[in-house]
Amino acid sequence: MTTTPLHSLPPAAPSPGRAHAAASDSASGSARLRLTPGAGGPQPIDGVWWPRSDDLTAELPFLVRALPHSWPQIAHVTVNSAMWSAFPGRILLANHVIQLHRATARHAPDTICLLAPGRGRWDLRVVPASAVGADRPTG
Repeated sequence: MTTTPLHSLPPAAPSPGRAHAAASDSASGSARLRLTPGAGGPQPIDGVWWPRSDDLTAELPFLVRALPHSWPQIAHVTVNSAMWSAFPGRILLANHVIQLHRATARHAPDTICLLAPGRGRWDLRVVPASAVGADRPTG
């Protein structure tokens, strides 16, 4: 049995802009995220995320902190590990462990699935940092 080291990240101060709009100031350490308006039913994609790099351990904490306060605590995240330079298996964020899983489906390699067991699931399209113009989400 092998164990994966736990990557611990310092807690960040709550960001005042935990809204549905995209944030774009890289110096502020905020996530670039746009969520779809709540439509009252299941949606195939719940929003779009523009990470600044391919370092999942650096980008995921910004994403989780940018989620709406009304969302429950995320416990599991599933991603296409080929999109990321490192895949640690789990990270510690503000004294909470988030388990990372590799996506097995080939039909949606550019998504991230956020899961709060028994509370909800959200799928976000990921625009890779290497994509042309990925640094500037459009309105």
